[in-house]
Amino acid sequence: MNVVRRNKGKVYLVGAGPGDPGLLTIRGKECLEQADVVLYDYLANPTLLDHAQDRAERVYVGRRGKGKYPEQEAINRLLIERANAGNVVVRLKGGDPFVFGRGGEEAEALASAGIEFEVVPGVTAAVAAPAYAGIPVTHRTLASTLTIVTGHEDPEKPSTALDWPRLATSQGTVVFLMGMKNLSTIAATLMAEGRAGSTPVAIVRWGTRVSQQTVVGTLADIVDKADAAQMEPPTVIVVGEVVRLRPKLNWFERRPLFGKRVLMTRAKEQAGELAARLAGYGAEPVEAPTIKLVPPLDWGPVDQAISEIETYHWVIFTSVNGVSRFMTRLLARGLDSRCLAGRRLCCIGPRTAQELEKFGVRADVVPAEYQAEGVLAALNQQDLNKSRLLIPRAEVARDLLPDELRAAGAHVDVVSVYRTLTPDHDSEEWRQELMSHRIHIVTFTSSSTVRNFVTMLGGVEAVKPLLQSVMIACIGPITAKTAEEYGLTVSIVPSENTIPALVDAIAHHYGSREHVATGAPQ
Repeated sequence: MNVVRRNKGKVYLVGAGPGDPGLLTIRGKECLEQADVVLYDYLANPTLLDHAQDRAERVYVGRRGKGKYPEQEAINRLLIERANAGNVVVRLKGGDPFVFGRGGEEAEALASAGIEFEVVPGVTAAVAAPAYAGIPVTHRTLASTLTIVTGHEDPEKPSTALDWPRLATSQGTVVFLMGMKNLSTIAATLMAEGRAGSTPVAIVRWGTRVSQQTVVGTLADIVDKADAAQMEPPTVIVVGEVVRLRPKLNWFERRPLFGKRVLMTRAKEQAGELAARLAGYGAEPVEAPTIKLVPPLDWGPVDQAISEIETYHWVIFTSVNGVSRFMTRLLARGLDSRCLAGRRLCCIGPRTAQELEKFGVRADVVPAEYQAEGVLAALNQQDLNKSRLLIPRAEVARDLLPDELRAAGAHVDVVSVYRTLTPDHDSEEWRQELMSHRIHIVTFTSSSTVRNFVTMLGGVEAVKPLLQSVMIACIGPITAKTAEEYGLTVSIVPSENTIPALVDAIAHHYGSREHVATGAPQ
């Protein structure tokens, strides 16, 4: 999306969807990526703000049922002020801006002020929350109509605008948004107007999120059931026969990691695959980067190795980062993958090999065991005596591989193509999440993530109590050994040292594979 800068800015009224960040539209993502200012509300998933540039101003204008929050007029003024300053402004609103989201009022204010605006529809919770609870709002034999009703009318109205007799006699589905506070009135009025007390009702709280909670009853008993479950806003209330399909169609809440929040300690730029696979099994990934990848202090040794690349018989890559950093430096030096012709290439595992293939090169050797010991076992079948080997890797790593290769008679050059540092990040938020038992699983994908995690949280004695009720999952035995050296109890180690295997092992720990929803990672 190309954005033309003007003296007067533009406002995008963007629907953030119901909560699952994957339900944001492509257009909504484009707008966030170009925004100078983002005004977001209580119902918009805060992870969506990651799509905005670091320089973008983020302004919380939370709208919720209780507590203090900006009046709508104040939000309107803020939109106009930021746009008049020449900014691209995104108003990020939960669900769809025009479905009880007061987007119409904001659009009116912008139009009156002469501000250019665009509406980007979002997935409404009225449809998505029931769908994630296993309830289709329409069904060929059960409901041919859908009525979406506000459960919280403007209190300044002199009388209700709702046609309760018609709602009560409808044979279709009725969905109430923002109706939790008025649940007893809604149920009582529908029954008073003729709707049977046996009519099925479902209440879905935080629909489409990992914290989704669903209560099912009838008009006659739903109030008592909601009270017993301590249901609070935000909720979607579904009234109609389609609720009976939930036991059969409840796909979301049956996923093996549903309701689990997983702390990911990988570097931020590397967390994407892990997060996506965890979400595919129903978990909520929580970013807690404990390492930061930075260039080496001196590129000299790398550049020297590149200039002599034709003298090496083997190039051994021990990580995805080693591949990407080395090949990127190769390109920066005016070379490309053709200079590797004649070199034999070994990658420690399939993901590292896949990264190499992105540069148009295939590995000659990928060991069966994805760690240094596996590389040694594979290369022991080769005659390495007097061979020249190059290992581009992290500045700090185990020396087992180069030491053993030298012992076999090879000349080995190890060059640092990146360093791992402890990020300058406040870990207090993670501490609070762990103390409040809101984290169920912590994942470690390298020994560095373990060491830095312990350091950032104040040392072993501070960390142990925080992890007492938390499941620890490590990508492989080396990482697990490091965790155990710190006195941590490791419960999950996959058979392969890969991200897919790690996530599969976590899912298997919590539920059998037959419960995996369609679309979960294989």
